[in-house]
Amino acid sequence: MKIDVITLFPEAIKNPLDFSIISRAKKQGLLEINLHNLYDFAENKHKKVDDYPYGGGPGMVIRPEPLHLAIKSLSPGYIIYLTPQGSLLTQDLAKGLAEKEHLIFICGHYEGIDERVIERFVDLELSVGDFVATGGDIPCLLVIDVVARLIPGVLGNPESIEIESFSDGYLEGPQYTRPSEFEGIKVPEILLSGNHKKIKEWRKEKALEKTRKNRPDLLEIKEA
Repeated sequence: MKIDVITLFPEAIKNPLDFSIISRAKKQGLLEINLHNLYDFAENKHKKVDDYPYGGGPGMVIRPEPLHLAIKSLSPGYIIYLTPQGSLLTQDLAKGLAEKEHLIFICGHYEGIDERVIERFVDLELSVGDFVATGGDIPCLLVIDVVARLIPGVLGNPESIEIESFSDGYLEGPQYTRPSEFEGIKVPEILLSGNHKKIKEWRKEKALEKTRKNRPDLLEIKEA
């Protein structure tokens, strides 16, 4: 998969992409990530990419011209604008994005970008939660991480995707490792039994319990 990111602050994104699973996927040729500074596409004398909003307002808005030039230089691709006004990121949505060949991310800043860019070029307005960040860079990193690990070959063990939270509509249940007893708390005997069928049933039961406790809304969705 190829990913292009349009941002005012490439340095805010670069370093985290050079570690762990993302870095390994890049080295294996499974993932190509390119960062593009929006200021490089500003054609005015002072390299200005923002301006005051029509109708007034407390902040600045990113102008359409530099964004248009950036998008045009990178197209074709599936264009995603990170914004609190977007559709909420879910595991199912991420799976769909992982099937794309080329993603182009626009990281918003200030009061956002000119609406005409959204109407003309953006395929998906995407939010990572019901809150407002200082810009789209950190949300963009989160989306890249969520999507990249779903690309075939990126994770060493593909079964990890099948049993994790949201893979079947539930949260993942508890996990244990050595030692078998810690601070007086023992690992559940069923996990030491070697009975894989019983273990699978236990994990499903515990996943349901955790979902009911922490995210009952997920159960409401499944039952609807």
